[in-house]
Amino acid sequence: MLEGSMWFLFACIFIGGVVDSIAGGGGLITLPAYYAAGMPPHMALGTNKFASSIGTLTASVRYIKERQVDFKVALTASAAALVGSPLGAKLAMAIDEKYLSYVLLIAVPVIAVMILRKKDFGQAKEQQLPLSKMLTLAVAIGFGTGMYDGFFGPGTGTFLTLLFNAVLGMSIIRSCGTTKIVNLSSNVAALVTYALSGNVMFEVGIRCTIFAILGNWVGSGLALKNGVKIVRPIMVVVMVILLGKIALEMFPVR
Repeated sequence: MLEGSMWFLFACIFIGGVVDSIAGGGGLITLPAYYAAGMPPHMALGTNKFASSIGTLTASVRYIKERQVDFKVALTASAAALVGSPLGAKLAMAIDEKYLSYVLLIAVPVIAVMILRKKDFGQAKEQQLPLSKMLTLAVAIGFGTGMYDGFFGPGTGTFLTLLFNAVLGMSIIRSCGTTKIVNLSSNVAALVTYALSGNVMFEVGIRCTIFAILGNWVGSGLALKNGVKIVRPIMVVVMVILLGKIALEMFPVR
């Protein structure tokens, strides 16, 4: 890998960390950067998990410090996601992912418009759900997003944050913090798999980790300070990038 491409990669890792810590979806920025730097696909996936796991841990610490994590929901959803993810991966082997792409081409713009138009977006519900109902819904959300992550992947953290807010009634910042714990558990599980198969380029990953930590530290700080004002536009940006990725994969430019 050329030194010039490394600095491009580091910049993308930093930006991806900022985006991921605020709204999820940082992998939409970092993975293409690894590919562009000349890293083989499986090695890029593993190295990305290495850097992003430590970056996500950094963001998690900031959210925990500010008491913006619901641990009961986070741990319940994490356990369900770890069950759903391998099932999603198996489903991907049986069904062509283009069918999900067709659904996302319609759903993603609708979600983006709803985020922009919803006046009370990101606010917590006044009446909290009973604990039993909240944990049941957390299982459903964790399992569903876990399956999506295993089947397709991009934007999982964004959808998880939105569901914690819309379904469980958390504030958007508490949703972001809780999502980081779920992301961390799934990232570590995936990282172990990649590392055991020799698909982590540690000499690159360790250097990338520095920029992942910086990006996640800056991004989580911005989210905690600015709330919905920063989360809403970043989420829309993630949705646009996701839509562009899906469209390019379905209708490649020749």
